[in-house]
Amino acid sequence: MHTRAASWLRHRLGRAVVLSYALALLLPSPGLWLRHPHPLPPSHLTLHTPALLLSLVLFSAGLQVPVRALGSLLRHPKALLAGLVLHLVIPLAVVPLVAFLLRRTPDTDGGSGLLTAMILVVAMPVAAGATVWTDKGEGDQPTMVGLVLASTLLSPLTTPVLLATLSPLLSGGYAHTLTGAGRLAGSGVALTSVVLPCAAGLLGALVLPPRPLGRLVMTVAPAAMAGSLVLTYVNASGALGSVLTRPRPLLFAAALGVAALVCLLSFTLGRAAARLLRLEAGAASALTLACGMNNSSASAVLITTSLPDKPHLLLPVLAYGLLQKTAANRIVTQPRPAPLAASA
Repeated sequence: MHTRAASWLRHRLGRAVVLSYALALLLPSPGLWLRHPHPLPPSHLTLHTPALLLSLVLFSAGLQVPVRALGSLLRHPKALLAGLVLHLVIPLAVVPLVAFLLRRTPDTDGGSGLLTAMILVVAMPVAAGATVWTDKGEGDQPTMVGLVLASTLLSPLTTPVLLATLSPLLSGGYAHTLTGAGRLAGSGVALTSVVLPCAAGLLGALVLPPRPLGRLVMTVAPAAMAGSLVLTYVNASGALGSVLTRPRPLLFAAALGVAALVCLLSFTLGRAAARLLRLEAGAASALTLACGMNNSSASAVLITTSLPDKPHLLLPVLAYGLLQKTAANRIVTQPRPAPLAASA
Protein backbone atom coordinates (compact mmCIF):
# COMPACT_ATOMS: atom_id res chain seq x y z
CA MET A 1 0.00 0.00 0.00
CA HIS A 2 2.75 2.45 0.96
CA THR A 3 4.74 1.53 -2.16
CA ARG A 4 1.68 2.19 -4.34
CA ALA A 5 1.08 5.54 -2.61
CA ALA A 6 4.70 6.62 -3.06
CA SER A 7 4.67 5.61 -6.74
CA TRP A 8 1.36 7.40 -7.37
CA LEU A 9 2.61 10.63 -5.75
CA ARG A 10 6.04 10.42 -7.39
CA HIS A 11 4.53 10.33 -10.88
CA ARG A 12 2.29 13.34 -10.12
CA LEU A 13 4.74 15.43 -8.11
CA GLY A 14 5.04 18.22 -10.67
CA ARG A 15 1.28 18.76 -10.91
CA ALA A 16 0.96 18.48 -7.13
CA VAL A 17 3.49 21.32 -6.66
CA VAL A 18 1.51 23.60 -8.99
CA LEU A 19 -1.65 22.69 -7.04
CA SER A 20 0.10 23.62 -3.78
CA TYR A 21 0.89 27.09 -5.14
CA ALA A 22 -2.66 27.52 -6.43
CA LEU A 23 -4.02 26.54 -3.01
CA ALA A 24 -1.68 29.06 -1.33
CA LEU A 25 -3.02 31.74 -3.66
CA LEU A 26 -6.71 30.96 -3.16
CA LEU A 27 -6.74 29.67 0.44
CA PRO A 28 -3.69 31.02 2.32
CA SER A 29 -5.18 31.11 5.84
CA PRO A 30 -4.30 27.52 6.91
CA GLY A 31 -0.78 27.97 5.54
CA LEU A 32 -0.32 31.23 7.44
CA TRP A 33 -1.54 29.49 10.61
CA LEU A 34 0.93 26.64 10.11
CA ARG A 35 3.81 29.11 9.58
CA HIS A 36 3.54 30.33 13.18
CA PRO A 37 4.96 28.36 16.13
CA HIS A 38 2.37 26.67 18.33
CA PRO A 39 2.89 25.72 22.02
CA LEU A 40 2.16 22.13 22.97
CA PRO A 41 0.35 21.96 26.33
CA PRO A 42 0.97 20.88 28.98
CA SER A 43 4.68 20.82 28.11
CA HIS A 44 6.76 23.89 27.34
CA LEU A 45 7.61 22.61 23.88
CA THR A 46 6.77 24.59 20.76
CA LEU A 47 5.76 23.06 17.44
CA HIS A 48 7.41 24.60 14.38
CA THR A 49 5.58 22.94 11.48
CA PRO A 50 7.94 24.03 8.64
CA ALA A 51 11.00 22.79 10.54
CA LEU A 52 9.26 19.50 11.34
CA LEU A 53 8.29 18.93 7.68
CA LEU A 54 11.80 19.79 6.51
CA SER A 55 13.26 17.32 9.00
CA LEU A 56 10.92 14.60 7.69
CA VAL A 57 12.06 15.22 4.09
CA LEU A 58 15.71 15.05 5.07
CA PHE A 59 15.31 12.01 7.30
CA SER A 60 13.66 10.21 4.39
CA ALA A 61 16.45 11.23 2.03
CA GLY A 62 19.14 9.96 4.39
CA LEU A 63 17.22 6.75 5.01
CA GLN A 64 17.13 5.94 1.28
CA VAL A 65 20.82 6.45 0.60
CA PRO A 66 22.77 3.23 0.00
CA VAL A 67 25.35 3.86 2.71
CA ARG A 68 28.01 1.86 0.90
CA ALA A 69 27.60 4.21 -2.05
CA LEU A 70 28.79 7.09 0.13
CA GLY A 71 32.21 5.42 0.25
CA SER A 72 32.20 5.31 -3.54
CA LEU A 73 31.24 8.98 -3.57
CA LEU A 74 34.31 9.84 -1.50
CA ARG A 75 36.54 7.74 -3.75
CA HIS A 76 35.10 9.38 -6.89
CA PRO A 77 34.12 12.87 -5.72
CA LYS A 78 34.09 14.59 -9.13
CA ALA A 79 30.36 15.36 -9.15
CA LEU A 80 30.38 16.38 -5.47
CA LEU A 81 33.33 18.76 -5.84
CA ALA A 82 31.97 20.18 -9.10
CA GLY A 83 28.63 20.87 -7.44
CA LEU A 84 30.24 22.71 -4.52
CA VAL A 85 32.42 24.82 -6.81
CA LEU A 86 29.52 25.66 -9.13
CA HIS A 87 27.38 26.57 -6.14
CA LEU A 88 29.85 29.40 -5.49
CA VAL A 89 30.65 30.32 -9.09
CA ILE A 90 27.11 30.49 -10.52
CA PRO A 91 25.94 33.39 -8.25
CA LEU A 92 29.08 35.36 -9.14
CA ALA A 93 28.37 34.83 -12.84
CA VAL A 94 24.58 35.23 -12.90
CA VAL A 95 23.85 38.07 -10.45
CA PRO A 96 26.06 40.76 -12.10
CA LEU A 97 24.36 40.03 -15.44
CA VAL A 98 20.92 40.39 -13.86
CA ALA A 99 22.04 43.62 -12.12
CA PHE A 100 23.20 45.02 -15.48
CA LEU A 101 19.82 44.27 -17.07
CA LEU A 102 17.83 45.68 -14.14
CA ARG A 103 19.70 48.99 -14.32
CA ARG A 104 18.12 49.48 -17.76
CA THR A 105 14.62 49.41 -16.21
CA PRO A 106 12.72 52.52 -14.99
CA ASP A 107 12.81 51.26 -11.38
CA THR A 108 14.05 54.10 -9.14
CA ASP A 109 16.48 51.88 -7.22
CA GLY A 110 17.73 50.02 -10.28
CA GLY A 111 15.89 46.88 -9.27
CA SER A 112 17.88 46.58 -6.02
CA GLY A 113 14.92 45.10 -4.18
CA LEU A 114 14.43 42.29 -6.69
CA LEU A 115 18.19 41.79 -6.89
CA THR A 116 18.45 41.51 -3.10
CA ALA A 117 15.85 38.75 -3.13
CA MET A 118 17.67 36.87 -5.90
CA ILE A 119 21.03 37.18 -4.15
CA LEU A 120 19.50 35.73 -1.00
CA VAL A 121 18.20 32.80 -3.07
CA VAL A 122 21.35 31.88 -5.01
CA ALA A 123 23.61 32.27 -1.95
CA MET A 124 21.72 29.61 0.00
CA PRO A 125 22.77 25.92 0.26
CA VAL A 126 21.35 23.26 -2.04
CA ALA A 127 17.64 22.80 -1.32
CA ALA A 128 16.80 19.75 0.75
CA GLY A 129 13.80 19.24 -1.54
CA ALA A 130 16.23 18.37 -4.34
CA THR A 131 16.49 14.93 -2.75
CA VAL A 132 12.76 14.40 -3.41
CA TRP A 133 13.21 15.18 -7.11
CA THR A 134 16.31 12.99 -7.31
CA ASP A 135 14.26 10.15 -5.86
CA LYS A 136 11.47 10.81 -8.38
CA GLY A 137 13.93 10.59 -11.29
CA GLU A 138 15.86 7.66 -9.79
CA GLY A 139 19.00 9.78 -9.90
CA ASP A 140 22.22 9.55 -7.92
CA GLN A 141 20.86 10.01 -4.40
CA PRO A 142 24.25 9.67 -2.61
CA THR A 143 25.65 12.54 -4.71
CA MET A 144 22.59 14.69 -4.03
CA VAL A 145 22.56 14.00 -0.29
CA GLY A 146 26.31 14.70 -0.23
CA LEU A 147 25.74 18.05 -1.96
CA VAL A 148 22.92 19.02 0.41
CA LEU A 149 24.98 18.14 3.48
CA ALA A 150 28.28 19.61 2.25
CA SER A 151 26.76 22.89 1.02
CA THR A 152 24.88 23.24 4.32
CA LEU A 153 27.96 22.51 6.41
CA LEU A 154 29.90 25.13 4.43
CA SER A 155 27.08 27.69 4.37
CA PRO A 156 28.14 29.57 7.57
CA LEU A 157 31.30 30.44 5.60
CA THR A 158 30.14 30.59 1.98
CA THR A 159 26.83 32.44 2.36
CA PRO A 160 28.25 35.53 4.16
CA VAL A 161 31.13 35.66 1.63
CA LEU A 162 28.74 35.58 -1.33
CA LEU A 163 26.46 38.19 0.21
CA ALA A 164 29.39 40.51 0.99
CA THR A 165 30.84 40.06 -2.50
CA LEU A 166 27.56 40.82 -4.28
CA SER A 167 26.29 43.62 -2.00
CA PRO A 168 28.16 46.41 -3.91
CA LEU A 169 25.75 45.76 -6.80
CA LEU A 170 22.90 47.16 -4.67
CA SER A 171 21.91 50.76 -4.04
CA GLY A 172 20.27 52.51 -1.11
CA GLY A 173 20.05 50.63 2.17
CA TYR A 174 19.87 47.20 0.54
CA ALA A 175 23.63 46.65 0.70
CA HIS A 176 23.65 47.21 4.47
CA THR A 177 20.64 44.94 4.85
CA LEU A 178 22.36 42.21 2.87
CA THR A 179 25.41 42.42 5.12
CA GLY A 180 23.19 41.98 8.18
CA ALA A 181 21.48 39.02 6.55
CA GLY A 182 24.92 37.51 5.97
CA ARG A 183 25.67 37.65 9.69
CA LEU A 184 22.36 35.94 10.44
CA ALA A 185 22.97 33.27 7.78
CA GLY A 186 26.41 32.61 9.21
CA SER A 187 25.02 31.73 12.61
CA GLY A 188 24.82 28.07 11.62
CA VAL A 189 21.13 27.57 12.45
CA ALA A 190 20.72 25.51 9.27
CA LEU A 191 23.17 22.94 10.55
CA THR A 192 20.76 21.63 13.17
CA SER A 193 17.66 21.80 10.93
CA VAL A 194 19.34 20.10 7.94
CA VAL A 195 22.32 18.02 9.00
CA LEU A 196 20.90 16.30 12.10
CA PRO A 197 17.75 14.77 10.52
CA CYS A 198 19.70 13.69 7.45
CA ALA A 199 22.38 12.14 9.65
CA ALA A 200 19.66 10.32 11.61
CA GLY A 201 18.38 8.83 8.36
CA LEU A 202 21.87 7.77 7.33
CA LEU A 203 22.38 6.14 10.73
CA GLY A 204 19.11 4.23 10.35
CA ALA A 205 20.17 3.01 6.90
CA LEU A 206 23.47 1.86 8.41
CA VAL A 207 22.27 0.00 11.53
CA LEU A 208 18.82 -1.37 10.67
CA PRO A 209 18.50 -4.88 9.18
CA PRO A 210 17.22 -4.96 5.58
CA ARG A 211 13.61 -5.97 6.27
CA PRO A 212 12.85 -3.42 9.04
CA LEU A 213 14.66 -0.78 6.98
CA GLY A 214 12.53 -1.62 3.94
CA ARG A 215 9.31 -1.34 5.93
CA LEU A 216 10.42 1.99 7.41
CA VAL A 217 11.27 3.40 3.98
CA MET A 218 7.89 2.26 2.62
CA THR A 219 6.22 4.29 5.38
CA VAL A 220 8.47 7.34 5.48
CA ALA A 221 8.99 7.94 1.72
CA PRO A 222 5.35 8.77 0.79
CA ALA A 223 4.96 10.75 4.02
CA ALA A 224 8.06 12.79 3.13
CA MET A 225 6.77 13.54 -0.39
CA ALA A 226 3.44 14.64 1.04
CA GLY A 227 5.31 16.69 3.66
CA SER A 228 7.34 18.45 0.97
CA LEU A 229 4.08 19.49 -0.73
CA VAL A 230 2.62 20.81 2.54
CA LEU A 231 5.88 22.70 3.15
CA THR A 232 5.63 24.22 -0.33
CA TYR A 233 2.07 25.33 0.44
CA VAL A 234 3.04 26.79 3.83
CA ASN A 235 5.97 28.77 2.40
CA ALA A 236 3.93 30.05 -0.55
CA SER A 237 1.02 31.19 1.63
CA GLY A 238 3.12 33.94 3.19
CA ALA A 239 3.63 35.81 -0.08
CA LEU A 240 0.86 34.75 -2.42
CA GLY A 241 -1.96 35.43 0.02
CA SER A 242 -1.72 39.18 -0.68
CA VAL A 243 -1.64 38.86 -4.47
CA LEU A 244 -5.44 38.75 -4.78
CA THR A 245 -6.22 41.23 -1.98
CA ARG A 246 -3.52 43.80 -3.00
CA PRO A 247 -2.65 43.03 -6.63
CA ARG A 248 0.53 44.59 -8.05
CA PRO A 249 0.73 43.23 -11.59
CA LEU A 250 3.93 45.07 -12.59
CA LEU A 251 5.78 43.85 -9.51
CA PHE A 252 4.46 40.33 -10.04
CA ALA A 253 5.60 40.35 -13.68
CA ALA A 254 9.03 41.74 -12.77
CA ALA A 255 9.49 39.18 -9.97
CA LEU A 256 8.51 36.35 -12.30
CA GLY A 257 10.81 37.60 -15.08
CA VAL A 258 13.87 38.01 -12.86
CA ALA A 259 13.30 34.67 -11.13
CA ALA A 260 12.86 32.93 -14.50
CA LEU A 261 16.12 34.39 -15.84
CA VAL A 262 18.16 33.43 -12.77
CA CYS A 263 16.61 29.95 -12.68
CA LEU A 264 17.21 29.34 -16.39
CA LEU A 265 20.84 30.44 -16.23
CA SER A 266 21.55 28.36 -13.11
CA PHE A 267 20.11 25.13 -14.52
CA THR A 268 21.75 25.74 -17.92
CA LEU A 269 25.20 26.25 -16.40
CA GLY A 270 24.72 23.12 -14.26
CA ARG A 271 23.75 21.01 -17.26
CA ALA A 272 26.64 22.39 -19.33
CA ALA A 273 29.09 21.53 -16.54
CA ALA A 274 27.69 17.98 -16.27
CA ARG A 275 28.21 17.47 -20.00
CA LEU A 276 31.68 18.97 -19.89
CA LEU A 277 32.64 16.59 -17.08
CA ARG A 278 31.03 13.65 -18.94
CA LEU A 279 29.17 12.46 -15.87
CA GLU A 280 26.93 9.42 -16.08
CA ALA A 281 23.20 10.15 -16.26
CA GLY A 282 22.36 9.85 -12.53
CA ALA A 283 25.25 12.03 -11.37
CA ALA A 284 24.61 14.54 -14.19
CA SER A 285 20.99 14.88 -13.10
CA ALA A 286 22.03 15.38 -9.46
CA LEU A 287 24.60 18.03 -10.41
CA THR A 288 22.11 19.92 -12.60
CA LEU A 289 19.47 19.87 -9.88
CA ALA A 290 21.97 21.03 -7.25
CA CYS A 291 23.02 24.00 -9.39
CA GLY A 292 19.47 25.19 -9.94
CA MET A 293 17.77 24.26 -6.67
CA ASN A 294 18.54 26.52 -3.72
CA ASN A 295 16.99 26.63 -0.27
CA SER A 296 14.31 29.24 -1.03
CA SER A 297 12.70 28.58 2.37
CA ALA A 298 15.85 29.88 4.10
CA SER A 299 15.82 32.89 1.75
CA ALA A 300 12.23 33.64 2.73
CA VAL A 301 13.16 33.48 6.42
CA LEU A 302 16.07 35.90 5.90
CA ILE A 303 13.87 38.36 3.99
CA THR A 304 11.15 38.20 6.64
CA THR A 305 13.76 38.79 9.36
CA SER A 306 15.96 41.38 7.62
CA LEU A 307 13.28 43.26 5.65
CA PRO A 308 10.03 42.92 7.65
CA ASP A 309 8.67 46.10 6.03
CA LYS A 310 9.07 44.72 2.48
CA PRO A 311 7.01 41.51 2.29
CA HIS A 312 6.64 42.02 -1.49
CA LEU A 313 10.24 40.85 -1.87
CA LEU A 314 9.01 37.36 -1.04
CA LEU A 315 7.37 37.28 -4.49
CA PRO A 316 10.59 36.66 -6.50
CA VAL A 317 11.65 34.07 -3.92
CA LEU A 318 8.33 32.23 -4.25
CA ALA A 319 8.47 32.56 -8.04
CA TYR A 320 11.93 31.02 -8.01
CA GLY A 321 10.70 28.24 -5.76
CA LEU A 322 7.95 27.33 -8.23
CA LEU A 323 10.20 27.64 -11.27
CA GLN A 324 13.00 25.52 -9.81
CA LYS A 325 10.52 22.76 -9.00
CA THR A 326 9.03 23.00 -12.51
CA ALA A 327 12.50 22.77 -14.05
CA ALA A 328 13.41 19.88 -11.74
CA ASN A 329 10.29 18.00 -12.81
CA ARG A 330 11.26 18.45 -16.46
CA ILE A 331 14.82 17.26 -15.84
CA VAL A 332 13.91 14.09 -13.95
CA THR A 333 11.13 13.10 -16.36
CA GLN A 334 13.23 13.42 -19.50
CA PRO A 335 14.10 10.03 -21.01
CA ARG A 336 17.72 9.09 -20.43
CA PRO A 337 19.89 8.20 -23.40
CA ALA A 338 20.42 4.50 -23.86
CA PRO A 339 23.90 3.32 -22.85
CA LEU A 340 26.29 2.90 -25.72
CA ALA A 341 26.85 -0.68 -26.78
CA ALA A 342 30.36 -1.96 -26.24
CA SER A 343 32.38 -1.91 -29.40
CA ALA A 344 33.15 -5.30 -30.88
